Amino acid sequence: MLRSLHIRDFVIVDKAEITFDAGFTVFSGETGAGKSILIDALSLALGARSDTGFIREGAARADISAVFDAPDSLTAWLTEHDFDPDDDLILRRTIDRQGRSRAYISGVPVTLAQLRELGEQLVDIHGQHAHQSLLKSTHQRQMLDSHGGHQDLAQRVRQAWQHWQAARNALRDATEQAAAREQERLALQWQMDELDRLNLQDGEWQALSNNHSRLAHAQALLEGATQALTTLDNDEMSVRALLNRTVLQLQRLQQHDARLQDIIASLDSALIGTDEAISDLNSYLSDFDVDPDALAQAEQRMSAIFDTARKLRAEPDALPELQAQLRDQLDALDQASDTEALARRADEAHSAYNALAKQLTQARKATAKRLAKQVTDAMQTLAMEGGRFDIALNPGEGSAHGNEQVEFLVAGHTGATPRPLGRVASGGELARLSLALSVIASQAARVPTLIFDEVDTGIGGGVAEVVGRLLRQLGERHQVLCVTHLPQVAACGSHHFEVSRQTQDATTLSSITPLDKDGRIQEIARMLGGLTITDTTRRHAKEMLQLG
Repeated sequence: MLRSLHIRDFVIVDKAEITFDAGFTVFSGETGAGKSILIDALSLALGARSDTGFIREGAARADISAVFDAPDSLTAWLTEHDFDPDDDLILRRTIDRQGRSRAYISGVPVTLAQLRELGEQLVDIHGQHAHQSLLKSTHQRQMLDSHGGHQDLAQRVRQAWQHWQAARNALRDATEQAAAREQERLALQWQMDELDRLNLQDGEWQALSNNHSRLAHAQALLEGATQALTTLDNDEMSVRALLNRTVLQLQRLQQHDARLQDIIASLDSALIGTDEAISDLNSYLSDFDVDPDALAQAEQRMSAIFDTARKLRAEPDALPELQAQLRDQLDALDQASDTEALARRADEAHSAYNALAKQLTQARKATAKRLAKQVTDAMQTLAMEGGRFDIALNPGEGSAHGNEQVEFLVAGHTGATPRPLGRVASGGELARLSLALSVIASQAARVPTLIFDEVDTGIGGGVAEVVGRLLRQLGERHQVLCVTHLPQVAACGSHHFEVSRQTQDATTLSSITPLDKDGRIQEIARMLGGLTITDTTRRHAKEMLQLG
């Protein structure tokens, strides 16, 4: 649950540190005091969109930190992201005048997406205009799926739908573009036939080039090698003979100066190298074979390779790679043109989608029946006696969201036929239905902290008291925070904070104060009586607290 909220330089709050308890906590105060600023600050710490307008006038930056007890359900997430589940869980957000926003989890910089992902598992916020979105079909479907806990199944249906559509599109494209694909296939096949006839092997071009160069310069190679052999080992003036005489001469002198030993060793090495070179040259010359036909054959093969490379507009040494690419393109084209196989894949994908969509339909039917009864029961206590809530699953063409359209229906009184919300529900009724749905859906939620920001707008009297009791009951299972302007709701809270605004030296600041018993009486009396607080309103406030 949320343990504390620390706010600095946010809108009209210069500094605030609020400690929270379990159960149902209410925030109240005069209009414009800054009650919803608390929700905005917490939303920012949970990853909401930032704006420099949040920074208090005259301050350099806004800084918000929220401290939570980490629920067991977050252990895997925290461990996966290298956080210790046993440490305090601190979500922090800062915004500066340049619009830079920074996010932290337990002191570690994180992305805004990570902060938001974690925040969604800690807090669920029901805004004061939530009832407006209740008219939207998309919101109705999402609420039904969320309450039933079949979001994973709905996601699988979306994925199956996308897979089916992709298979259908592939089949359609193959059918519509058959002629163009055949032209493309013929062009690729012509290139492939040219390369198949050439049958160029990997590395053949380089080996052929080297061999052609050797054959074309055979006479020069033979003469050069023979001359080199003559220079190294032929007569008394050859390199080998000169090295031998030099070594013998230095060996005779070595007895007079030992420093010549290293020079003699170097000459010995040179002599050994010379002998090896002489041996290799003899082998080279003995193996040298000049075949006139071999040169003609090499030139003929190179000419064929050049011709093919020119036709295909490629370099000769790139032809083997081109051949492999063409083979892959032909295979892909054959697969894309195989309408029978594509039709089978489309049918299989359609069947897979239908199977999952039917599962989702059955799950929605069960959830719709259960949720409709719960909301209908709640309506009887929310000044809508005899009214009925229903959820229609209207069959339609398949879509990414299943085989039906979800539609919320309501009958305002006994005997009336349930009709779409937007046609029959008044603003007050819509607000009450939204609150009932929020409370009922939240009962199944695993999120530990629930926040209701003036969701009681449009109700009053005895209905407001019922709403307060509903929220208090919800506070037995969750930590519930509620911003309210209704004394009946405030009186049901286990904890109460007053939000007030003061102006000093042309500066307006908001403060948040926890109320004791007397403070609560005074605040609820203010909510009851307006500007003038009388003994009567105080007695009424005290009685409301006792009954709450």
